[in-house]
Amino acid sequence: MAVFVALGAFLMTLAGGWTAQRVTDRRHLVLGLAGGLMLGVVGLDLLPEALDAAGAEVFGVPAALLLFVAGFLVAHLVERLLAVRQAAHGAEEHACAAAQREHPGHGPHAGPGPEGTVQPGTAPCGTAHEGTAHEGRAPEVGLTAAAAMVFHSAMDGVAIGAAFQVGGGMGLAVALAVIAHDFADGFNTYTITSLYGNARRKALAMLFADAAAPVVGAASTTFVTIPEQLLGGYLGFFGGALLYLAAAEILPEAHHEHPARSTVLCTIAGAAFIWLVVGLAA
Repeated sequence: MAVFVALGAFLMTLAGGWTAQRVTDRRHLVLGLAGGLMLGVVGLDLLPEALDAAGAEVFGVPAALLLFVAGFLVAHLVERLLAVRQAAHGAEEHACAAAQREHPGHGPHAGPGPEGTVQPGTAPCGTAHEGTAHEGRAPEVGLTAAAAMVFHSAMDGVAIGAAFQVGGGMGLAVALAVIAHDFADGFNTYTITSLYGNARRKALAMLFADAAAPVVGAASTTFVTIPEQLLGGYLGFFGGALLYLAAAEILPEAHHEHPARSTVLCTIAGAAFIWLVVGLAA
């Protein structure tokens, strides 16, 4: 029963990703909505669940909140390290291009000559680097964030399976909450993967992985049980990383080229939607 219900989450996630693809001409509104959805998921869904599940305190502070801060900092550090690496690659390619302008007949690579012929030493710089940063962003950050969302969706499936083990009514209530916010998960997974310059096929692959994750998670509950405190700790850590991406990347990008009032309204609408979903599922 749990796996069958989780198929609803599969379809809802795909619907969210499909919506994110279809509104490319309103990208600033998409990003504003995604930022609001992510903020709502973190503040109204992930953190409360994390605090309930990981109730232990460490030096007077709930462990879930410590992991929340750790997730935020780790996301920041990972992005900075990848950005430095991409900047180094960019400087190397710039130096290579300058050297080719000064010495067009020298170089270790071969490149296309007139009428498609190959000339030694004229290969364009940077052809060996695939998956370069999009507007200064490292694609690996988007893939890592999307992978974390896939794992979160798998945990949603585990929650559905565990709830059905308690009782049918509890299982349906949890499934309703998961299915409702999986639209936001699919929307955010596709958006954040694309935002960091990843190819469309990679964004679609992460979207399908995110859609399938709840089904896999629900099926896994027939074999394993995840300790509640471990699950709560993960939710706190993931919430911190997700908040960093929303506040430091998604929302600033949404207002970069189109600082419009409608973008702010989309952000508010995204957070309000998650509030509505959480309230209906309570």
